[in-house]
Amino acid sequence: MTRMSRARVARRIAAGAAYGGGGVGLVGAAAVGLLLAEVRLARRHVGNGSGGRVPVADGVYGHGYDIPGEPPLRLTMLGDSTAAGQGVHRAGQTPGALLASGLAAVAERPVELRNVALPGAQSDDLDRQVSLVLSAGTPVPDICVIMIGANDVTHRMHPTRSVRHLSAAVRRLRTAGAEVVVGTCPDLGTIEPVQQPLRWLARRASRQLAAAQTIGVVEQGGRTVSLGDLLGPEFEANPRELFGPDNYHPSAEGYATAAMAVLPTVCAALGLWPEEERPDVTRREGFLPVARAAAEAASEAGTEVTAAMPTGPRGPWALLKRRRRRRVPEAEPARPAP
Repeated sequence: MTRMSRARVARRIAAGAAYGGGGVGLVGAAAVGLLLAEVRLARRHVGNGSGGRVPVADGVYGHGYDIPGEPPLRLTMLGDSTAAGQGVHRAGQTPGALLASGLAAVAERPVELRNVALPGAQSDDLDRQVSLVLSAGTPVPDICVIMIGANDVTHRMHPTRSVRHLSAAVRRLRTAGAEVVVGTCPDLGTIEPVQQPLRWLARRASRQLAAAQTIGVVEQGGRTVSLGDLLGPEFEANPRELFGPDNYHPSAEGYATAAMAVLPTVCAALGLWPEEERPDVTRREGFLPVARAAAEAASEAGTEVTAAMPTGPRGPWALLKRRRRRRVPEAEPARPAP
């Protein structure tokens, strides 16, 4: 599928989510029977993001940056098993801990991490998770990172419904005053037990959903980062190093790769990353209609999309950036939050 056609599909899915329409499905009706048969076979080998122990990484990172009288930055993770950090054994290997340590190093300020992500969650669980984050007596986070979408594809949640739930979650968090960065649906076509033709269908569905998620998030004032690298080219080239023992969830090295892709956008959202006045054309950055920017990002992992001009001849515009990744420091043990 070309990027232009992916942009059209993403625009239709996002429009269906916004206006309550049915939109379009992720795969054609003729492929559904074959897809279901292949999914049943694949599920014998992978758990689709549910079950298993998840290390608890909540706490304060960056102890050496304590400033008397200044509270730590507050980072909250929401989403599915990827956001929770399933597949690794130590808390410091989870994406939340890695992001908290990296953010503390850039900000030179402690970071308090809270993780409400649920393994196996689909986008319809985000309403519950956001309610936990915004519960009475709990300070609003400075920034929230959401990783969601893989289970929507494997459980065949309609993409318009998926995007509608994600958009509503971003809107609630932004209205409360939190910055929001969303790691869009990863490329499920690289999971080792998945065979053709499901591999091709999964890749197509993943990228369509990622593009549609980008449109929905940007329209609500959030930023997105394509997580194709999470289960994408680098994982495909190094599956033994970057996948965990279940061949589905990332290993510690895999989560570090994902955290490196997300950290610059997290820092930029908080005003901690140098912003160039103009996009770098040598890196193929620029202002694009949001649907086209979404399609571009879905095809290239680590690409950020954020809102730009409110409207144009082809609708809202977005800024597409390919930020230089910053090495994420190894997470130190967290201390309990006060």
